[in-house]
Amino acid sequence: MTDYKIHVLICGGTGCKSADSDELKKSLKQWIDEVGLEDDVQVVLTGCFGFCEKGPIVKVLPDNTFYVSVTPSDAEEIVKEHLLKGRVVQRLLYRDPNTHQQISDSKGMDFYKKQMRIALRNCGFINPENIQEYISRDGYMALGKCLTELTPEDTIQEIKDSGLRGRGGGGFPTGLKWEITRKSEADQKYVVCNADEGDPGAFMDRSILEGDPHSVIEAMSICGYCIGASKGLVYIRAEYPLAIERLKIALDQAREYGLLGEDILGTGFDFDIDIRLGAGAFVCGEETALIHSMEGKRGEPTFKPPFPSVSGFLGKPTNVNNVETFANIPVIINKGASWFNKIGTENSKGTKVFALAGKINNVGLIEVPMGTTLREVIYDIGGGIKDGKEFKSVQTGGPSGGCLTKNFLDTPIDYDNLLKAGSMMGSGGMIVMDEDDCMVAIARFYLEFILEESCGKCSPCRIGNKRLFEILDKITSGKGEEKDIERLILLSNVIKDTSLCGLGQTSPNPVLSTILNFRDEYLAHVNEKKCPSGQCKSLLKYEIIEDLCTGCTLCFRNCPVGAITGERRQPHYIDQSLCIKCGVCYEKCKFNAIKLT
Repeated sequence: MTDYKIHVLICGGTGCKSADSDELKKSLKQWIDEVGLEDDVQVVLTGCFGFCEKGPIVKVLPDNTFYVSVTPSDAEEIVKEHLLKGRVVQRLLYRDPNTHQQISDSKGMDFYKKQMRIALRNCGFINPENIQEYISRDGYMALGKCLTELTPEDTIQEIKDSGLRGRGGGGFPTGLKWEITRKSEADQKYVVCNADEGDPGAFMDRSILEGDPHSVIEAMSICGYCIGASKGLVYIRAEYPLAIERLKIALDQAREYGLLGEDILGTGFDFDIDIRLGAGAFVCGEETALIHSMEGKRGEPTFKPPFPSVSGFLGKPTNVNNVETFANIPVIINKGASWFNKIGTENSKGTKVFALAGKINNVGLIEVPMGTTLREVIYDIGGGIKDGKEFKSVQTGGPSGGCLTKNFLDTPIDYDNLLKAGSMMGSGGMIVMDEDDCMVAIARFYLEFILEESCGKCSPCRIGNKRLFEILDKITSGKGEEKDIERLILLSNVIKDTSLCGLGQTSPNPVLSTILNFRDEYLAHVNEKKCPSGQCKSLLKYEIIEDLCTGCTLCFRNCPVGAITGERRQPHYIDQSLCIKCGVCYEKCKFNAIKLT
């Protein structure tokens, strides 16, 4: 094995690969060979670094230089200047959006300072397609420890003592779920990994599988040992091709190394894992719908009990955890429950991975200790709001969560606090909105998503959410009445109380939270027929300012529907009954003679 002096790590997550990180790797290797450094420099494609806003990312070790927004055309300069001459390429360094200072070491970046990576510990550090690199970072030590030193009961107790709760959104104690499944008697049991991540803007589980698939395989094997299962299944949506490809490679490697299959590590324990592809249905994130989909049935939830721990896949006891939950297991076993239990808050232990997106400077994947405040996430890690705009709201929990205002910025993030604030943890989506966002339109957007993703099995969700959407559509179209707001509240509460599964029970949350925190915007829409943020097209009105109009006819010539009339060198006029609010006239006018009201 070559002992390289320098390692060049390139982000190989989906986002950076779509921005040509594969070509970047080829170009770097080409120039490294060109200057004769092939025996000194190793180029490695890793998992996601998390700093997606500035991808593709390149990190050079051992000096830990962190380059952002790197393109294949930058490869020559990096090789000739940095790798050959030891001179950092200044123009490719990260520039802090607030201080405007360039930072060469990622450890000095606010984005990483307050993070604590447990589930993401290997993402961006190892080649996910090389099992030896995973093993070099204590990989499969936890499995070996469980099989040779701990009984299943001892292992389950360790997980219970850690305080780990499900990271898929429900927050159920993981150790307790394992214990219930172990106590269920059957000739066959199953371990299921839920990788069906469907929240808009969420990519936590996908990134873990792309960057560290062995951590999930190891954890599933430990779970199988604990509950008495010999079979594992990973349910993942087919639209995650890179995660599927790397998972398949990792499974083959684990079998080759005797870490999966029959008689693992010579202990007599048999366990293997198969992949089941989903069609991308949001409702299949609910465990009973997921199980039905894996069985080849329609992905619909069923009433519980019985819970999957008693009767799940093919009617057998089945333990279902999501990707992030499993990714925490090996670390807990290696470092101990007491170590993990000291991180976080009283009822929410450990860390949580969030996909930070929206109107924020540092979009990306982050992992913070439970108890970190929303303000720290948005302003310290996230770098504040884009373009110096005012913060308006943050949506946590995806379509199931709520929109929180600046009054909640100092709320410590954990399961209980977010519920009290009118939102929820969910799987970890976090979308930031600024002053230009219309909260009524945001509620409508999430309802539209729910309508597409509802399985339609129960009437409250199938019909109730359709009625909710229709009322919101009515309001954003300028046809709403004040009593529609009360109708929204009443109908939302009925849907929450009567829906069959978690999708329907939480689908009205964006509506209720936006009414609670932004009722003035709803009132402006229904009473004044005005959208304060100027986002609802039906409520926009373009008018020509007579004193400023020169009659140049530019707006007249560009209007696609002939809504503008007037003579040359005379003030023009917009017929509001014909105007489609496209904004072309506003964009084309050179004299600021068109105003938006």
